[in-house]
Formats: sequence, structure tokens, C-alpha cells
Amino acid sequence: MAQIGTDLAVTALMGVFLLLVVYYILSVEDWRSYAPTVGGGTAERGEERGEYAEKPSGLTRWLTTVDHKDIGMLYGTFGIIAFAWGGISILIMRAELFAPQTDLIEPTFYNGLLTTHGITMLFLFATPTIAAFGNYFIPLLIGADDMAFPRINAIAFWLLPPAALLIWSGLLVPSLAPSQTSWTMYTPLSVEQPMPANDLMLLGLHLSGISTTMGAINFIATIFTERGDDVGWPDLDLFSWTLLTQSGLILFAFPLLGSALVMLLLDRNFGTTFFATEGGGPILWQHLFWFFGHPEVYILVLPPMGLVSLILPRFSGRKLFGFKFVVYSTLAIGVLSFGVWAHHMFATGIDPRIRASFMAVSLAIAIPSAVKVFNWITTMWNGRLRLTAPMLFSIGFVQNFIIGGVTGVFLAAIPIDLVLHDTHYVVGHFHFIVMGAIGVALFSAFYYWFPIFTGKMYQKQLAHWHFWLTMIGSNVTFFALLFLGYGGMPRRYATYLPQFATWNQVATVGAFILGVGQLIFVWNIVQSWLEGPVVEDVDPWDLEADGLRSKEWRWFARRQETAIADGTGDGEVESSSDSGGDD
Repeated sequence: MAQIGTDLAVTALMGVFLLLVVYYILSVEDWRSYAPTVGGGTAERGEERGEYAEKPSGLTRWLTTVDHKDIGMLYGTFGIIAFAWGGISILIMRAELFAPQTDLIEPTFYNGLLTTHGITMLFLFATPTIAAFGNYFIPLLIGADDMAFPRINAIAFWLLPPAALLIWSGLLVPSLAPSQTSWTMYTPLSVEQPMPANDLMLLGLHLSGISTTMGAINFIATIFTERGDDVGWPDLDLFSWTLLTQSGLILFAFPLLGSALVMLLLDRNFGTTFFATEGGGPILWQHLFWFFGHPEVYILVLPPMGLVSLILPRFSGRKLFGFKFVVYSTLAIGVLSFGVWAHHMFATGIDPRIRASFMAVSLAIAIPSAVKVFNWITTMWNGRLRLTAPMLFSIGFVQNFIIGGVTGVFLAAIPIDLVLHDTHYVVGHFHFIVMGAIGVALFSAFYYWFPIFTGKMYQKQLAHWHFWLTMIGSNVTFFALLFLGYGGMPRRYATYLPQFATWNQVATVGAFILGVGQLIFVWNIVQSWLEGPVVEDVDPWDLEADGLRSKEWRWFARRQETAIADGTGDGEVESSSDSGGDD
């Protein structure tokens, strides 16, 4: 009875919260976009949208803005907060794993951290941070004045904070036991665990999926309909190509995840049998989840590939080698990504003929990824390399992506996967991709565009320290996990046999080295944002000499010149002062 009372109280609280959200949205007047005061964009568009020139100030601006640059900043801030949550979680877990037995945290708390860490890094860090760069820079890169649907853009972001609170509720609310299903939420475990935190986590995931789908629709509409007259498909930059492909994958993958989550909620709360033995069975969840889950890997890695394809040539002094092949390989990955999901299920007893077909497609998808790698390496070959922080992180992405990709090829082979399945080898491979490649590419983009969205320059020496600590920490940690997997240590356990102690201790040391690097990153961006040197050069990376200065940097130059002309050149960003239209 007490459990039923708790469930009813949580349900009532959620209902009241949603009603308050609806009331707030309906009561806000002038929820609209704001016209740029100078620069690109057209007056006609502004008049059609009912725009006006001046933004409100303070908190009201950030709560009501629909400016794509402001929303990009909000996404970025949210992503850094989620990154901190996920990073602190894994440091606590790695500290516990320093010794074989339980001596720091209880297994229940460990399992809760394990569950929220995976979900946080995938759904609340990587996806929103990619959306941050997409929102801020896609309109600037394609010569648009804003996103196609500014209001939808704002709503998509504001679904994320409540989603995060729901996902983290089991750790934020003392009276709630944390969800302990791991991020894959396999049935029957996720059906039979009675804690309300499971239901709240599923609702939070549903909200984040709705947010991501709304953003994908917006990116597709923007890239198709808002491009400038001088931006045809052959002229579209690679970040836009990869984000467009990512958005297409999202439209097919995320609605399926949402449907599976609803089915799981119905099984948990209303006695349906979608994933019960007498119904669809536990394997049905795996099919539905991984049909979303493996395209999700490419949903996350394609835009970072686009970022590296955009940034790496700038510091190689030459255009990207094989531009068309990189575009074609992006589209090939998008198509093939939906034909590989069952390689996560080789150990479930599915038909050997079906396993063989999925193995073939899983091996084939490595080919377009390898095409990109060879194009990046060839671009650097005999180039005029400048080892700035963005370039170092781009090179680090290529290195980690090669390791993550090669280890993934082994897992695509059925005999090897049956031996290594559910060991720490899988964890090492996956983290080489998620943190070693995706996270590193996002750092590259952050440093590359830091002058644009702050008007300041970061401390270059600290950025280099951040790079080296990140690369050393990630490689020490993830190689140790690979070796643990070769030794047979299973994943998702808070305790282990003494024979695995040495490599676990190496992994823990590497994780803390990685953590120190991220502390330097946070210090660098905060201190540089507040006190860093003002960027007075309209071409801070000297891209014009090689003919590689793209549209966003021409927009930045116009903004700098306008600030000097009207006497406001204090280095502060006035993101309402211009839009993305170019020339």
C-alpha cells in the first residue's frame, strides 16, 4: 500500500508540473523570434514572423529567446552541465573499482550511477552538444537568417531540463531508489524492478527523444529551404551534410525508441505483456532497442565527422581531399546503419543465417568509415600543418576513431563476439568512439569557434594541456578496459576477482588523468570568457590566405567591423546584432 501511495503521489506531482508548464507557455506573450538589426537576412522574413529589433535583457531573454545563436548557447551550457554529471559519476565508479571488493559505495548506488552515466552521456551530453553547434552555426554556414522553425527550436531545448531531472530523479531525490537497469534497460529486469525512478527515467527519455526529433525536423527544413542563393548542394559544407544525414536517421530511429518506451511503461504499470514470455518476449525489447541503438551510434558520430572534415583542412592549408567521396560515404553510413542492429544480439540464440547476414553488413559499414579516415590523412599529407588546439583535437579524433573502429570490426565477427560479448572489451571499444572520438571532436569545434561566440581568445597553453591530458587519460583508460575484456572480466559489476585488479587500477588512474584535463577545460573557458584577450582580428585563424575562410567567419568579420564602427567593440557578444545571411 505504501508503494502504491508513493506511485500515486509521484504521478500527481508530474501532472501538476506539466499543467504548470502548459500554463506558463500559454501565458507568455510575444513568444517570437527577433529581427536582426544589421547584416544578413531579409526584412520580409522578419515582417512575416512579426519580429522586432530589441531583445529583452537578463533572465527573460534566455527564457523566451528563439534566436538560433542564443538557443545554441543554451544547448551548449546544458551539455557541459550534463558532461560534468556524467564525468563525476564515472570517477566515483572508477574509484570504487580501484579495489576488488566494495569499499567506497554500495552496489545499489554503483548500479544507479552506471545507469544514469550511460544515458546522460548519450542523450544529455553528446546529442545536445551537437545540437548546440548545429543551432549556432548551421544558419551561418548556409547563409540563412535563422532556423526554419524558431519557436519549435526553443521548445525542443526546453524539453531537455525536465528530461534531465526525470532521468536523474533516482539520485536527486533521497526517498527514491535509483534505477538500476543499465542504459540498455533490458527486460525482464526493467519490467520487474518496482522503483518509481524507473518510470521517471523512462518518461525523461521519452521527453529527450521528442526534443531530438523536433530538432531533427527543424534541421532538415532549414537546410532544405533556408539556404542562401549561393549555397547549392555541391557547395554545402560537410558539417551541414552530416547533420542532415543525422537528422534523417533520427526521424527513423527515435520514434521507434519512443514506442518501445511506451510499451515498457505499459508492461510496468498496466500489466500488458509486450515483453513478457507469454507475449512478445524479452528478445523483442532487444530488437526494438537496438534498431534504435545502433543507428544512434552513427547519429552521434556523423556530425563530429563533419566537424573534423570542416576544421582539419583549415589547419592543413588545403581543401579537403575527396570532398564528394566524404559526402557519399556519409550517405552510405546513413543507409547501412539500419542493417546492423542484431550484431548486438549474436549471443541471444538467433538464427545462424540471420547472424551471418548482420555480420556481413556490420563489416561492410566499416568501408565508408575507412574512406573518411583516408581522406583526412591524405588532406594532411604534405599540407602546411598548424598544430593549434582545434587541429590537435581533430588529429586526436582520427587516432581514437581508428582504434574504436578497428576494435568494432572484431566485435562484428560472430566467433570473436561470442567470446568478448558483455566483457569490458565492449566498454573499451564503445568509449573509444563516444569519448575518444565524439567528445574529442566536440572539443576541436569548441576551440575553433570560441572566438565567434565569445569575442575572446582562450588560453592556448591550457588548451594544449587539455588536449594531452585528454588523449593520455582516454587511451590509458580505454586500452586497460580492452585488456580487461581480453582477460574475461564482465561489465556492469561493482566487484571483481583479484586477478583483474592491476588493469582496473590502471583504468582508474587514466580516468582521473582524463578528469583533470576536463577541469582545465572548464577553468579555461570560464576564465577566458570573462577575462580573455579580445579578438580584434577579423580572421583570427588566418584562413583567408589559403582561401578557406567560410561563411561563419565572414559573418564574424562583419560583426567585428560593425562593433568598431558603432563604438561597442568591447569584445562582448551581441548575438542579436546580426544573422546568418551572407553577402
